[in-house]
Amino acid sequence: MRLRGPGQIQFWFIALVLGIASGGAAVLFRMGIDLVSRIAYGTTDPNRLHSFVTGLHWSQVLIVPIIGGLIVGLILNRFVPDNRVRSVADVIEGAALREGRVSFREGLGSAGASLLTLGMGGSSGREGPVVHIAAMISTWICVRIRADGVTGRDLLGCAVAAAVSASFNAPIAGALFALEVVLRHFAVHAFAPIVIASVAGTVVNRLAFGDVSEFVIDRENALGFYVELPAFLLLGLLCGLVAVVLMRSIFWADNIGSRIQYRYRIPAYIRPAAAGALLGLIAIWFPHIIGVGYETTVAALTGGFLLHEALVFVAIKVAAVAITIGGRMGGGVFSPSLMVGALTGLAFGIVATGIFPSVSGEGTLYALAGMGAVAAAVMGAPISTTLIVFELTGDWQTGLAVMVAVSMSTALASRLVEHSYFLHQLERRGVHLAAGPQAYLLGTFVVGNVMRPMSDPRAAAEKACREMIAAGTYIDARATLEQAMPIFDRGAYAFVPVVITQKGEEPTLQGALFQVDALRAFNRALADRAEEEHS
Repeated sequence: MRLRGPGQIQFWFIALVLGIASGGAAVLFRMGIDLVSRIAYGTTDPNRLHSFVTGLHWSQVLIVPIIGGLIVGLILNRFVPDNRVRSVADVIEGAALREGRVSFREGLGSAGASLLTLGMGGSSGREGPVVHIAAMISTWICVRIRADGVTGRDLLGCAVAAAVSASFNAPIAGALFALEVVLRHFAVHAFAPIVIASVAGTVVNRLAFGDVSEFVIDRENALGFYVELPAFLLLGLLCGLVAVVLMRSIFWADNIGSRIQYRYRIPAYIRPAAAGALLGLIAIWFPHIIGVGYETTVAALTGGFLLHEALVFVAIKVAAVAITIGGRMGGGVFSPSLMVGALTGLAFGIVATGIFPSVSGEGTLYALAGMGAVAAAVMGAPISTTLIVFELTGDWQTGLAVMVAVSMSTALASRLVEHSYFLHQLERRGVHLAAGPQAYLLGTFVVGNVMRPMSDPRAAAEKACREMIAAGTYIDARATLEQAMPIFDRGAYAFVPVVITQKGEEPTLQGALFQVDALRAFNRALADRAEEEHS
């Protein structure tokens, strides 16, 4: 297996083991959050944390997030060089650019930071850290069996599917999330092992927590008349706008935090503590923002809030999520988007059913549709999000309304943000995955691996190379083809000299990069990726 790679049966067995391991990691992470919450707040039921916090002294509500933020800052400062928590976006980058691998050291530090964030007053979700933890497990296996890029990406998809299904008890959505969001294709060869891993993750979840839906809705949801469907179109558009506000708020908060940090030379480990202080202040009056927020989401899905309460909680939750993630604490965005969506849908439903009571069904149906619509727009994953909503609630009778709202919100949000929150995160770092393989594959080739060295019989003439170097036309051997190709476009050169540059020294000639070689490597990579995606 180490020499030739796993066979099909062996690969399916690995997928099963990986699914169990990733599902176990997701369950342990969830238990860890509950344990931290019990210790930090003294609650006996972490699922009803915000109700418990209302009875605590304000000083404890304020201090716990500050202490948590400080510890998070110290962990990130020690293990993560850029003090940025690793999450789903990094897993997507690993699938596209790193043959299905992610970093270990930064991942472990990020997992610890997210665990403390979610257990000590942070306002984010657990799916992002869990996905990255699962990706680390698949990376460990890839290294052991020396997996190639295709096998590495398939194993990564298995790990992600198991982690998502174990986190939300949603095996169908877990498998589709891995294909739609992380691998970003629906190749047939990857489907069977990913489903095996997803089912394994779900079984682990059900052994730990029982065979129950994450959100239990007591009342029956039903459309009053088909004439009510246009209301869900409008809800979808509203949810798309809310999703854009949520995403842009996070990016804005991150920019503001970085600007303040650099301007006043604040140590990086202080930033999460400052964010914790702001969260603690908000939680004194609005404890609903603490943690994952499932208690509030359930209340919204069952009509537990008035119109003004739902609107206020949407605004407060968006601000809290922006502070948490922009403050470089840990966690993901999926669970917060579910809460924001449910509150938005509830508010819309209260208005809609109040204006047109004779043609309206159950008002809380709008909360369910809004929950899926905002989450789908944030993640850029309409298929898997729709299924996650169904599996989280166990309510399959409202599919028409949810699908209508999800389609409209995703279509609108994708025009205003770079396809999804995760892809926009990567775009801000200069990783261009949203446009497809043709936009990012050039960045996977190092010039030094494609060039013709001077010892090659087909090498460029040394005299011509040195003349071009003297004129300032050359490329570093450590650069990528993404940086090299514009040089060919600007000067219509057949080749460009490749050098090694050292600080304070003259460039040392290593060889030459021929345009035909660069294009050949790029075309071969495009063909391989197309073959993988359609196999």
